Amino acid sequence: MAIQQIIIVGGGTAGWMAAAALSRLKVGRTLEITLIESEQIGTVGVGEATIPPFVGFNDLLGINEAEMLAEVGGTFKLGIQFENWGKQGDSYIHPFGAYGYAMGGIGFHHVWHRFAASGDNRPIQVFNLETMAAYFGKFARTEDYQKQRDDLPPINYAYHLDAGRYAAYLRKFAEARGVVRVEGKVADTALDAETGFVTSLSLDDGRVLAGDLFVDCSGFRGLLIEQALKTGYEDWTHWLPCNRAVALPCQREDGSPPPPFTRATAHSAGWQWQVPLQHRNGNGHVYCSSYMEDSDALDILLGNIAGKPQADPNFLRFVTGRRKKFWNKNVVALGLSAGFMEPLESTSIHLINTGIDKFLSLLSLDGVTQAQQDTFNRLTGREYARIRDFLILHYNATSRTDSDFWNYVRTMDVPDTLIEKVEIFKANGQIFREEDELFTETSWAAVMMGQGVTMGGHNPMAESLDSAKTREEIDEMEQSIRFLVQHMPGHGEYLSRYCPAQAA
Repeated sequence: MAIQQIIIVGGGTAGWMAAAALSRLKVGRTLEITLIESEQIGTVGVGEATIPPFVGFNDLLGINEAEMLAEVGGTFKLGIQFENWGKQGDSYIHPFGAYGYAMGGIGFHHVWHRFAASGDNRPIQVFNLETMAAYFGKFARTEDYQKQRDDLPPINYAYHLDAGRYAAYLRKFAEARGVVRVEGKVADTALDAETGFVTSLSLDDGRVLAGDLFVDCSGFRGLLIEQALKTGYEDWTHWLPCNRAVALPCQREDGSPPPPFTRATAHSAGWQWQVPLQHRNGNGHVYCSSYMEDSDALDILLGNIAGKPQADPNFLRFVTGRRKKFWNKNVVALGLSAGFMEPLESTSIHLINTGIDKFLSLLSLDGVTQAQQDTFNRLTGREYARIRDFLILHYNATSRTDSDFWNYVRTMDVPDTLIEKVEIFKANGQIFREEDELFTETSWAAVMMGQGVTMGGHNPMAESLDSAKTREEIDEMEQSIRFLVQHMPGHGEYLSRYCPAQAA
């Protein structure tokens, strides 16, 4: 059956990202896109940190970066600083961009290890532009300097943004391109007796909206994917036991410019995020209720924020995991309807983004096929599993013994896929990035080395590189990064010039 009416259930970041992307289709006589949301139902709205592919999503929509960042109070992000994860007092940055670049077909961390073993005491971080710029609070975009000097490395970045403002921005974008917003709550879902497909939705005021394809962005409730279709859920709590969060925005009162990175600070039974925006900080404490009471979690958060709270604490409950199917019959789940993994590596909005990418790539307006569903589910399931393993690494690769929580995650059984990755790295530093895996060699190396997992050796091919020429090349690499960071403006200065925040 031809698809003439697509209905999105739920607004928020997921709903309006889907609406904005779908609005690129020819909305009009042959295709209508409707988004149902209720102002009475709040959104989670704490997914405020992104990763570099999100920049491409906005580019694809044709969104003006400076205009968008000004409207949402956004800042730039070069990576994530992790504090107290390997052991208390530790700090490292997981940067965007790579450590150095491959030399002779060999990953740079192998070359670095070869020279470190022979007495070169430079940490690998000095060979990453984003790390060094983050440490010094600097920022620039590649296009700002490559017209003058094309021999300098590019800079990889993402955004911090106010999720509520961003959804509102995309709403204007989507409605201007033909998406129709309907205010209301879904009260009932009608299913076809033969196929089990969703045929229509009844709202609480009696209106009935018929559709051919439905996008479930209703959040943890999974209004269509779970409540109507009974899809089922795969629970990953035994690997990622945190199941609570308390979020609390605050003013930034010390007058200092926002840092160009997200901060993730480990506490006794979880961790705290700090997302710096132009007009405030986003803060939250993710924790495990088996090891910490809600009141204690709030006390820890209140004791570690940088200004006066701007709202009441927002307590959230979740179960880490994923739907057994992300596309079931004629319903596609995006965002929290599809699954949940704590925002430790800022993957929440990314999974919405890649879900939309796969959905649009597979979408046929001629109808829904089993092949579309199977491909979407296989690719999305693989992506969730690889991100899951990377998040587990942060907990399992710790030497902390100061609480029952850390003793549990340090000693728990982990997936074989993660065991293999860590053991190969320990043996000779090898990291295999499989197919379209999100996290790069640098990502895995940054977390493992940052948390005390050391390379027992390096690829022996690194020894075949000419010593003098290679040393000269890595010296030039470090000098280029140092030069560029020295000549970059401060992050706050860049924001005030490029995208000063508009009043709310």
